Amino acid sequence: MLASLKNHPFAVEAFFERSLVLTYAVPKNQLQSLIPECLQLDTFNDTWAFVAVAMVRTNGLRPKGLPKFMGNDFFLIGYRVFVKYTNKAGKRLRGLYILKSETDQKRMEIMGNVFTHYNYTTTDIEQSDQGHSTEIRSNHSGFKVTIDNSEEAALLPKQSPFADWKEARRFAGPLPYTFTYSPDTKEVLIIEGVRQNWTPKPVRVVAHSFPYLHSLDLSNPVLANAFILENIPYYWKKGKIEKWER
Repeated sequence: MLASLKNHPFAVEAFFERSLVLTYAVPKNQLQSLIPECLQLDTFNDTWAFVAVAMVRTNGLRPKGLPKFMGNDFFLIGYRVFVKYTNKAGKRLRGLYILKSETDQKRMEIMGNVFTHYNYTTTDIEQSDQGHSTEIRSNHSGFKVTIDNSEEAALLPKQSPFADWKEARRFAGPLPYTFTYSPDTKEVLIIEGVRQNWTPKPVRVVAHSFPYLHSLDLSNPVLANAFILENIPYYWKKGKIEKWER
């Protein structure tokens, strides 16, 4: 009974005030061991796979249909791998596999770990804005990122595998699905997200450091793109479970 609660038993809604996403390119063989057997890496040129760090300021997260005052405001840092899954109907779904989640609210850690498989921990998260510069950092987790969002036509990161922002945009979402997997039961949990106003704006990253990525033993992950989104109404549908067969 308690285990089934983690399978997104009800729809959830929230409002994303701001979402900053940095996507790192890694040779695909380095990420393969981090995803379950039911998923495939979503690759570029059959060479690069991608892990993204999403930093989201969320407002009013709550079971869908409840009044906003019952929601929870929090900061979320999510580490996700871009993946694909072929469902029982034969449809290929693009989405994300969550490696780890951090939040600045203990309440969110507790509730998140009751109702999801997203491995929440609580940490300090601070955001400061000065002019056109934004810095997000954590002393405990050790991450720090600074962006300059003043440029309407920001250039791609120098070592990005993408030729232009059109290619990069394919790995900036929206990716409607998130997947988890139980190797014991061979069951795949599929959570579909629905959003509005999804218009990513390229931003220039001045500095970035995420110790968690280093803990994954990735060899020199390359910053591939960085986007910012603002004012996104968002909700997740109730999770669906299906049996996976090779």
